[in-house]
Amino acid sequence: MGAAQARRRAPSCEAGPVTATSARPARDLLSHRGIAAFVRSRWYPTVFQVPVAAVFGLVAYELLLGPSGAHDNAGTALMWVLWWPLVPLTFLLLGRFWCAVCPFATLSDLVQKAVGLNRPVPRFLKVYGIWVIDAAFLAITWADHVWGVVGSPWGSGVLLLLLTTAVVVSGAFFQRRTFCRYLCFLGGLSGNYSRAGMLQLRADPDVCATCTARAACYNGTATTPPCPLFSFPRQLDSMANCNLCASCVKSCPNDAITITVRPPARELWLVGRARLEESFLAMAIMGIVLIQNVTMLSVWQDALDWIERTTGITSYPVIFTAAFLVAVSLPVLLLTVAAWVAAPESRESVRQNFARFGYALIPLDVAAHVAHNLFHLLAEGKAVVFTLGGLIGSPAGGSTAVVGQATISVLQYALLAAGLGLSVLTGHRISVNRHGAGSIARSVAAPTLVLVLAFGALNAVLFALPMAHRM
Repeated sequence: MGAAQARRRAPSCEAGPVTATSARPARDLLSHRGIAAFVRSRWYPTVFQVPVAAVFGLVAYELLLGPSGAHDNAGTALMWVLWWPLVPLTFLLLGRFWCAVCPFATLSDLVQKAVGLNRPVPRFLKVYGIWVIDAAFLAITWADHVWGVVGSPWGSGVLLLLLTTAVVVSGAFFQRRTFCRYLCFLGGLSGNYSRAGMLQLRADPDVCATCTARAACYNGTATTPPCPLFSFPRQLDSMANCNLCASCVKSCPNDAITITVRPPARELWLVGRARLEESFLAMAIMGIVLIQNVTMLSVWQDALDWIERTTGITSYPVIFTAAFLVAVSLPVLLLTVAAWVAAPESRESVRQNFARFGYALIPLDVAAHVAHNLFHLLAEGKAVVFTLGGLIGSPAGGSTAVVGQATISVLQYALLAAGLGLSVLTGHRISVNRHGAGSIARSVAAPTLVLVLAFGALNAVLFALPMAHRM
């Protein structure tokens, strides 16, 4: 092997101080000849994009032209019972890889090639894009409950049409995948979750320092497209904006790119520039998961009846909007309080503490989100088989459960425990990396850790209660 390959084995640079956890270099997956050949071939990621696009076409057709009832619609089953529960799990295992094979991303590329004006990304999106994503994610979640998007094939189809329109407009006007980076609500979610992911792409800084290829990894070459998410591998210290499309791997002439496996949530310990909007999204997601759980419990109907009796309010949109605002605001408010309590000891502002320690909640976010959706996948998973069978003239019926409730509960609590442990560890490591190992770090981390434990306990209580099905 050459000198460049030898240099690739050096530990990659991360933002933040070097700790014992980063002293041991990880194994580069691209050092495996078969993996490297596949990733560098023209088949990657096309071999995944084609079947995903075909399934997406079936889903869109069924949602818009198929049976009007969600129970009988294959598009609803594929989208909300199968895909939506599995996609956050892919963020943990594979980072933003879904964004590399997403049909919307492929559509954006096609539109850009056909009629793209390739204008620069507006400064507004660069500065405030994540806030737009935050707002879109909240709006879509709210709309689902108020207008029943998930339970309506037509509603889900309209959502896809709106997203498709946004993708086409973005691809026609702006460079690369502007929509995916700065506007897609799922891109924002995957960006947050992929920070806790187990795959890491980095460039060897020593090799890059002597590179004369004029940033081919970022700008692309005659045969390889540029980085779709505007990430420069040499400066990459987070997987939030890397979709593992491997364009940089293919275009780098120096073999300087590595893809390694890392411990879950490790990136969160070493976060460099903590961003308020990303921590806000983490807290908002926690509130969304909580309200999603509550509205699928029998106690929710009891609460609606009580509100009607005591206030006379019968409008569900009004009641849910109030509950939704409380659910989303409460985690934000509690983290603000935790940041305020930690401020004197940390000698940093409430804003700085909020931005930094919000990342500690991301592992618990992922765990609670996956655990919630795991119920729908395992309690309703056979609906996918039943509805697909109906498309080929072999309808079937019966229980939609894949496994029993006891098994689902065990898996949910195992996920929740893992997420809780990683969030506690992350909060501790963030504080230690900032303030050193000692009493100050423990004091600064303590308010956030109490908050993590409280949210973990609340989710545990909600998962113990019977939950309604989607279909």
